[in-house]
Parts: sequence; C-alpha cells; structure tokens
Amino acid sequence: MKRRDFIQHTSASAAFLSLGGLSLSSCTPKNTAKHITVLHTNDVHSHIDALPDNDPHHPGQGGVSRRASLIAEVRRENPNTLLLDAGDIFQGTPYFNYYGGELEFKLMSMLKYDAATLGNHDFDNGIDGLYAQLPHADFDFLIANYDFSNTVMDGHTKPYKIFVKDGIKIGVFGLGIQLKGLVNDNLYKETIYLNPIEIAQDMSRVLKRDEKCDIVICLSHIGYQYPNSYRPSDIKLAESTENIDLIIGGHTHTFLDRPSVLQNRKGEKVLVNQVGCFGINVGRIDFYLDRENKLISHEGRTITV
Repeated sequence: MKRRDFIQHTSASAAFLSLGGLSLSSCTPKNTAKHITVLHTNDVHSHIDALPDNDPHHPGQGGVSRRASLIAEVRRENPNTLLLDAGDIFQGTPYFNYYGGELEFKLMSMLKYDAATLGNHDFDNGIDGLYAQLPHADFDFLIANYDFSNTVMDGHTKPYKIFVKDGIKIGVFGLGIQLKGLVNDNLYKETIYLNPIEIAQDMSRVLKRDEKCDIVICLSHIGYQYPNSYRPSDIKLAESTENIDLIIGGHTHTFLDRPSVLQNRKGEKVLVNQVGCFGINVGRIDFYLDRENKLISHEGRTITV
C-alpha cells in the first residue's frame, strides 16, 4: 500500500467512529435488581479496518468503526457496562508496522476501553517500544504474573483494578503467557514470568475476600486449552482455582459462540470465553444480581461485528 493511500485509509477508518449502531437489547429477568454487562475482545492484532470482502473465512467482518457502533449501542442500553481486552493488541497489519502501536492505543482510548492485559505480540517492538506507546492509552494495563521491576515498564501496569457500577464492585486482574520461547529474550529483557495459576488464586482471594468484590474477572492471555499438555490454560485455570466468576481469554484465537461453563475446585460455576481474533467478534456477558449484590444468573454470547 502506498504511503499516501495508507494515510488516507487511516483517516477514513478513524472518522467512521461516530457511526450509529444496531439494537442489541436483552431482556433482564424480572426478579433481579441490578444488571452488569461486560463486553470484551482479544487478539485484535492491529486490524483497524474490516476484513476484505474476498476474505475466505470472514468476508467483510470486523473493523473498529463497526465495533464502536456496537459498543455505543450497548452502553445506551446499559450504562453499567465494562469494556475489556485480553491482549495481542499489536502486530498483524501495516498499521502496526507504520505507527508502532500508537493508532491501536488511540482508537481503544476513543472507544473508552476500561482495561486490557498484555499478550506476547505486544512485545514485538520490544519492551521499550511498548513503553513508548503508553501515553496514547487512556486505560489501564492489568498483569499480575509479570514482574517488571527491572524494566522500563515498572510501575506502569497494575495487578488488578476494581470498578464500581451501580454499587457493584467488580475486580479485574490480568495474566500473561510465558514469553520465553514465544518472544526473543532481548525484547522482553528482564521481565520475570510467574506461575499464572498460583497468581490467579492469590489475586482472586484478595479481590473476593479482602476487597469484597461482588464479581471477579480474569483477563487472560494464556490460551483456552492445550490437549494432552501440562501448559497452563484457561480451562485448567478455571478448574484449579476459586473465587473467579469469569475468565476472558486470548492467545489461541478460539472462536466460542457462547461462554464455556465449568466448575472450579469448589464445584462453583466459572464462565470462560474467547471470541477468536482480528476484531471479528465482540463477546458479551450479562450478569444479573439481587439487591444484596448476589449473583442470580448470567447470559453470554458472541456478537459478530
């Protein structure tokens, strides 16, 4: 793509963010007092525009402008909405090669993402390249199992964040995949990887018991499932921990029509969801709570953009 055409294409994509959207209303159960909606993406990989009409798998789908319309409509329907991303924001189109992640962070900020975690491809320009783009992100990066103490990223991420919507405390924490073997050592430098399942148990305990959160969400970039493998995954995470209500996953580009419902180590339900890649889909989870902020029910589905 010629530079002039590329820049014009970029401007056009950003301009479409003001478009209106489709109705996505859902019916709230009558016996509930409160309703929280969680919208989420993963592995967008710098796909700003919709896929081309001749794409063999997802022709004409995706695009930031359409996602913006969808998000705006859901927020009009339910102001108590969180928007989250499970990592691999960078790498995949010339937008990243040209702008180095600036455009991706600016557009996510325009869409008012509440938080994101980090994926392995977010280190593709090195930890210094990631750090350089942070001023363009008006949202928090949550990652509990990367120790950045001896890097430029020290102090620029949080292990978790608590959001309050309609008096409901929602704790969100992040987990990243082991970078060694996926990313060159000189790109992530002295970042220390910590066992995600052990960290998840600590984080969920802090959020549920100490911080008294009503809903606990894990933003995970460790992958949905690895059959016949000992590698940590969202499935193993759900089954090996407690206090987590929802795991929003990334990395494996797993397309789920609706969340998987698993049991944690205490036999309680855990939702696990992932919506593929490239911004083709947005996940939607609706939690319904009573007047005492106790979870009553949930609904989940994948919305094609």
